[in-house]
Amino acid sequence: MKKTVAIVTYVSKGNFDTNTADENKILGDLLDQMGISNELVAWSDPDADWSKYSCLLVKSVWDYFDYYSEFLTWIDEMKKLEIPVLNDLEILRWNSNKDYLHQIEAAGFDVIAGKSLERGSKVDIKELFSGLEGEEFVFKPKISGGAKNTFRVKREDGLGFEEKLNALLENEDFLVQPYIKEVAEVGEYSLLFFNSKFSHAVLKTPAQNDFRVQHYFGGKIKQIEPNSEMMAMAEKLVKAYGTDSLYVRVDGIWRNNRFFLMELEMIEPYLFLDEVPKAKENYAAALKSRLIDQLQIPSTAWA
Repeated sequence: MKKTVAIVTYVSKGNFDTNTADENKILGDLLDQMGISNELVAWSDPDADWSKYSCLLVKSVWDYFDYYSEFLTWIDEMKKLEIPVLNDLEILRWNSNKDYLHQIEAAGFDVIAGKSLERGSKVDIKELFSGLEGEEFVFKPKISGGAKNTFRVKREDGLGFEEKLNALLENEDFLVQPYIKEVAEVGEYSLLFFNSKFSHAVLKTPAQNDFRVQHYFGGKIKQIEPNSEMMAMAEKLVKAYGTDSLYVRVDGIWRNNRFFLMELEMIEPYLFLDEVPKAKENYAAALKSRLIDQLQIPSTAWA
């Protein structure tokens, strides 16, 4: 039986892993404590022999959107090998394009989905804004992460942004979403689930005069206890879309006494393992259930 588990990561250029804990190392340490052999492997490594691994734990493929066609090819190649992958390869494919937000919205959930702007189209910004409510908007690529090419634009400044937007649309699809003032005033909530079971939650607040909550832009993180309505919404989302997933992160905002989904992170989310005391314990329990109990991967600790 193949014994080694691959922790699937990326080739770091320092863009997304500053001001934060090394969760690849944390995962490796947890597997070591369980007596499970493991190796760190970049998904894009041309020399990687994926067939030798007993399972692929997709942890931090944080550059997939910069090499998207290659990433989709990698998914197809992994499917051919029929190796267990967590999260599931089709979940990764589905979650890699923010079109999934429209699918969730169509299913009746409260979602900040926005309006699609298709690649190759030419946008008349006045016409676009005439069909949108609000005075500020956020533009982001459908395939992206880390707030790459994400812009906050006021209605009054739209004409000045039109040329830049149309240049970006030559290469990729975009979403335009209403600017959510609650993100700047309160923050964005993240609820973490392992094997569909709630683990922990945090509130992410942006740096002063910013709207991006990511820690590498100066955002702050604190542990919180979600209210019952927030928890109920998150549990419904996980039940609908993530029941077979090792990890799901439900990101959203609290507005008008309702929880609105911003992102359902199931491909490579930061899990706040070092920021919440019980997070590592919960993650370890989920890993043991999947790897040792279900997949029966050899463990020296439970030999």
